[in-house]
Amino acid sequence: MKLVSPEDARRIAVHAQLLDGSATTILDTVRRLGFLQIDPISTVAPPQQLVLWSRLGPYDVAELDRLLWVERKLFEWNAYIWPIESLPLVKARMRRRRTGKYAHERRGEEFLRANAAFKRYVLRELERNGPMLSREFEGDAVRTWTSHGWYGNRSVAVLLDILHGRGVVAIVGRRNGQRLWDLAERWYPEVETVPLREAEKRRAEQRFRALGVRLTKDGWEAHSDADDRPVPDRVTFLSPFDRLVHDRDRAEALFDFRYRLEMYVPKAKREYGYYVLPVLVGDRLAGRIEPRVDRKTRTLEVVGAWGDTSRADEALASLASFLGAEAIRLP
Repeated sequence: MKLVSPEDARRIAVHAQLLDGSATTILDTVRRLGFLQIDPISTVAPPQQLVLWSRLGPYDVAELDRLLWVERKLFEWNAYIWPIESLPLVKARMRRRRTGKYAHERRGEEFLRANAAFKRYVLRELERNGPMLSREFEGDAVRTWTSHGWYGNRSVAVLLDILHGRGVVAIVGRRNGQRLWDLAERWYPEVETVPLREAEKRRAEQRFRALGVRLTKDGWEAHSDADDRPVPDRVTFLSPFDRLVHDRDRAEALFDFRYRLEMYVPKAKREYGYYVLPVLVGDRLAGRIEPRVDRKTRTLEVVGAWGDTSRADEALASLASFLGAEAIRLP
């Protein structure tokens, strides 16, 4: 175990997450980070795109789609984008035994039992006609629990998501933002079979390398590949889903920066704003900014700013270029 000072830990974390300006391509960045989290929120840009911009600066978003749907060097599973090299480890999780220990596992098993006939229909349709959108299936599954509107009025999306989690079907593209489904055996390449325990061990090692440091009872432990050199003087904004701040307690311990996403907090109770991004300067989380893009007027607006945002204009110019905004409007 290699213990390092908090100052070294901050530098290591920024280097490990490629927030030091060393990122070169989309593919290499995803491989190094391990995955990108997907979320539909796009107040600025979808998180999977914003996380890449924080590291690469302006880039061609179409290249991300090419890597996913044409070259298949990346794949989508469980609301994450993964490098294809991780497929053996992900497949181990797909085929893991569901013991019913967790409520969502019990709900899934009950749903599949209640919809066995509809499942057979969906798989036949995919075999004959895939890829398909969920709305292209006739009929519907029987809802066995209340989803609170997450899946809308149709339960076929529930079935597809369950089958997706188990590696039976795969997401093979997008049409107007909607997921295209097909049989997994037609989409995923043949890969080695890795036992679940070994896969989880290898994933844990990948996560540790991508984070650079972890907090133990003895202090900050650095990965063997850690780079503790000074971080270049670079300014960027971080998505709320960025792995540097995703673990809020770790980010607070590492940077002395308390950060929470207040999107679901009533406006009157927010400390800052609706979709606030941390401002990273070198190896410091210096402040917060709330940008918003008006796509009709092609304007990047700054709704609010807190802390030290004296150099935010450098990142704003890059963000505006990435988003295709022609103007920046300050408070």
